[in-house]
Amino acid sequence: MNQANERQYIIPARYRRMENMHIVFWLVKDISWCLIWRELGLAMFIPTLTIAIIIAWRTRSIKAELAHNLAIAFWISANGYWMVSEFFGFDEYIVWAWVTGKHLALIPFFIGLFILLFYYAIHFPKELKAGKTIAT
Repeated sequence: MNQANERQYIIPARYRRMENMHIVFWLVKDISWCLIWRELGLAMFIPTLTIAIIIAWRTRSIKAELAHNLAIAFWISANGYWMVSEFFGFDEYIVWAWVTGKHLALIPFFIGLFILLFYYAIHFPKELKAGKTIAT
């Protein structure tokens, strides 16, 4: 497909501004985590996750976007839980066998991964065949 005939995926400017602000919150959260600024890290986790959920909700009509945005929301959840576990010192606490408090972050990480695997294994081939993917 040449550029003149290329399909367009258009995001309203107000959505794009929110997505850009989301990146700022996410970076401040992770910098705060790295520098052990507990209050700022915790404060930035809330808008970072909230905006991720809003973005997923707004893209719910496009399966590819929904799958990826849900994976991001679960990634941020896992990342935030991991941060909290380190801030409050239960990251090394043994929960069961070799599983520590930090390892519980794997649950939302894997949920996000399974959402993407499901999309790429089930929905993407159907969309590709029907010519309905954003990628085509």
